[in-house]
Amino acid sequence: MEKFTLVTGGTGYIGSHTVVALMEAGYQVVIVDNLENSSDKVLSRIESITGTLPVFIRADLRETTTITKIFEEYPISSVLHFAGLKAVGESVENPAKYYDNNIGSTLSLINAMKSSIVSTLVFSSSATVYSPSKEPPFDEEATRGPTNPYGMSKYFIEQILTDVALADENWSIGLLRYFNPIGAHPTGLIGEMPTGIPNNLVPYIMQVAVEKLEKLYIFGDDYETPDGSCIRDYVHVVDLARGHLAALRFLEGVNGTHVWNLGTGKGSSVLELVKAVEEAIGKPIPREVVGRREGDIPVVFADVEKASNELTWRAENTLTRMCLDHWNWQRQNPDGYQ
Repeated sequence: MEKFTLVTGGTGYIGSHTVVALMEAGYQVVIVDNLENSSDKVLSRIESITGTLPVFIRADLRETTTITKIFEEYPISSVLHFAGLKAVGESVENPAKYYDNNIGSTLSLINAMKSSIVSTLVFSSSATVYSPSKEPPFDEEATRGPTNPYGMSKYFIEQILTDVALADENWSIGLLRYFNPIGAHPTGLIGEMPTGIPNNLVPYIMQVAVEKLEKLYIFGDDYETPDGSCIRDYVHVVDLARGHLAALRFLEGVNGTHVWNLGTGKGSSVLELVKAVEEAIGKPIPREVVGRREGDIPVVFADVEKASNELTWRAENTLTRMCLDHWNWQRQNPDGYQ
């Protein structure tokens, strides 16, 4: 009997790209998503890219009984867990919602997996688990100390999963800490669909480019960096999807908990990113420099040697390529999947 991989949050930005990578590699996929921050229209787009429509079940991951029935219906052998709320600002305003959703859904998933004797899990974590006091690059042993409830929810889930694997040696768990995902599938069929005003930099720039927003606000140009703007590690979402596939394959042969950073290993400043977008779209981006934003760290980028050595994975796409693919998506889908 052919086995399935369950992808929670599989209609979301990173989840949908990973579903494509899995299906193209020959995996059978079941997507579970409550569609709170995504659209079921992504399913036909995935079919257009891969030639196959993935199995989709609309459900809230916190409903353990419902999730357990999915394990009973499909011969699931592994899980990729993307489901969760992810807006840092909203998490500060409503931390209880983030802890309930992100941690509650993970506990429910673990219980459903245990009752179904499924013990291979790749978790979508984040570089927000690291303490801002650390000097870059951040390796997997860097001090953790999130500065917002979103990052803290990822931190707690990492600890929960580590303890689960310590208590039962049959578990194989991968924790993927990724840095700043941007870009879209080269076809332009799937990409990031922010609701309202985008929280992330590149979707915001792209909406300025299509004149949905008036101009880009750059928070500070007086940091101790070469051009005064903050530096981040931007990684193509397609490279991230390959990273999840590599982690899943690695876990098929080992037990325990394993942690990997997914990034490019080098940083690009906000102004460098804006220049790359301008080159991709062929016109200038209206911008205004304003004061620093509270909590912003001047420089963040990953040490990616562990993923390179253990997963044989490296990010392949340049910043230019990321911006071109993101613009291709934005141009074709100015209103997302609507």
